[in-house]
Amino acid sequence: MTLNVDPHGSDRLVSLLVGPDRAEELKQTSGGFPSLTLSQRQMCDLELLLNGAFTPLTGFMGQAAYLSVLDTLSLPDGNLWPVPIVLDVSEPIADKLAPGMQIALRDNEGFMPAVLTVEEIWRPDREHEAQQVYGTQDTAHPGVRYLMNSVNPVYLGGRIEGVQAPMHHDFENLWDSPEEMRGLFHKLGWRQVVAFQTSKPMHRLQREITLKVAKELQAHILLHPTVGVTKPGDLQYYARVHCYQAIRRYFPHNLAMLSLLPLAMRMAGPREALWHAIVHQNYGCSHMIVGPKHAGPPTMENEDLPLYDAAASRALIEQHESRLQIQVVHVEAHRYVPARQRFMGVSEIEQRGLEGVEYTDAQLKRDLALGEEPPEWFSYPEVVAELRNAYPPRNRQGFTLFFTGLSGSGKSTLAKIVYGKLVEGGRRPATLLDGDIVRQNLSSELGFSKQHRDLNIRRIGYVASEITKNGGIAICAPIAPYTETRRAVRELVEERGAFIEIHVATPLAVCEARDRKGLYAKARKGWIPEFTGISDPYEVPERAELTIDTADVTPMEAAQEIYLYLLKEGFIDA
Repeated sequence: MTLNVDPHGSDRLVSLLVGPDRAEELKQTSGGFPSLTLSQRQMCDLELLLNGAFTPLTGFMGQAAYLSVLDTLSLPDGNLWPVPIVLDVSEPIADKLAPGMQIALRDNEGFMPAVLTVEEIWRPDREHEAQQVYGTQDTAHPGVRYLMNSVNPVYLGGRIEGVQAPMHHDFENLWDSPEEMRGLFHKLGWRQVVAFQTSKPMHRLQREITLKVAKELQAHILLHPTVGVTKPGDLQYYARVHCYQAIRRYFPHNLAMLSLLPLAMRMAGPREALWHAIVHQNYGCSHMIVGPKHAGPPTMENEDLPLYDAAASRALIEQHESRLQIQVVHVEAHRYVPARQRFMGVSEIEQRGLEGVEYTDAQLKRDLALGEEPPEWFSYPEVVAELRNAYPPRNRQGFTLFFTGLSGSGKSTLAKIVYGKLVEGGRRPATLLDGDIVRQNLSSELGFSKQHRDLNIRRIGYVASEITKNGGIAICAPIAPYTETRRAVRELVEERGAFIEIHVATPLAVCEARDRKGLYAKARKGWIPEFTGISDPYEVPERAELTIDTADVTPMEAAQEIYLYLLKEGFIDA
């Protein structure tokens, strides 16, 4: 019994791993190659190139392939491909490279999984890329924001030779390459396989939908959660896998298989759904489930509706589905109908004049943080138990207090008072990361250019995220004048716990009048370049949890306002 699904654009999987003799040769000669340490997203792309999940690609795209994908959703040979797979590098690195050179690609521990032979070096039009891939240039979209602010300005294209597949030291039995997965399907006699891919845990609704589709198709199920780079705010990877392991027991015996997919999401909606279909065709699946919000970003700031319209997404997929061997199963939004005690599609709910209820991820997180029980109909006890481990009540969570404001606004004074009050309580360890202290001990080599100030804040954010992850309280008091940097720190910390931004909104005139260090006077004379509030802007926070003007209140009064907020929101045990 054999599978009926060929790899995409090829009669065989395109694995980029070389034989042992060539691998040993590359290891011996790589000492003379320039090295490039890959980001997490780049490592995800490399792994799926190496194992054949990105068949028919043979490396990172050159400029012609890149532009063809952007403008036609196709590779130059006509094969469907909707998302560019490129390798971005900094200008200093690019300046040292030339076509024909070989580069050792390394992970953050120095391990070399592959060698790239450079074929092309070019500068992309990232605005055009954003518009084509995401349908917007708005940096409120996390994918666009990453493209504009985190992707390096130069792209490399070239052929890859894989030395060894990246190692995974966790969940050892859940990492399957496309070749291994196809072998398992063949061994078990699975001819029809429907893939369910998401970056979120499964609950009762997702289990019922997946099971219903499998029954209708007379297919088996591949539970294939994304465990590479996912959406901001997504459940931490280990907890997500534990949730899948917990729910797997609610599927009939021998019907479903769990495996992990090391894919870096772009949140590109319709294009990404097509991309996921290609990947799952390469894994040997005959069908893939796509919901109305598949691979879309969280609802964008200041928007009530999702960026990607479900009907438009379905239209794009159906337009190109004939170019695939895998079949996409479209599933509409569902709600729980108390009167019928079951989930129903929204169209049927409207047709029958019933009332459906929805329980969102935000509601779930808030209920867990407050120690409340989610509705019984929403999930299974074992899954909820795993979620409780990931989202403990707020009075046991780590959190970060992030003070931001002009020099002289009172940030440091407030932070020290709040720090003293929390340490006095003695329930959880607290760490004060004052701007001046961090400058002396963590960032002494940095200047005060925008780039260096950004780097300083990101270092503070990293330390705060580690403190938060381990259940402590991080109290940060930098100026942090730039919206984008503050947002990056928020996203980093919120992967581990709560982030509470406190805008100390003391007016510039008051701050300048205080000027205990004489900094404003020097800035007015031009002695300090790029001084926040004088020669460099301060971008006012738009979504701070607290705003305090110390011109009108004493430091102790302001600190008590913060303390009462923490008490009200459950971060301090009453």
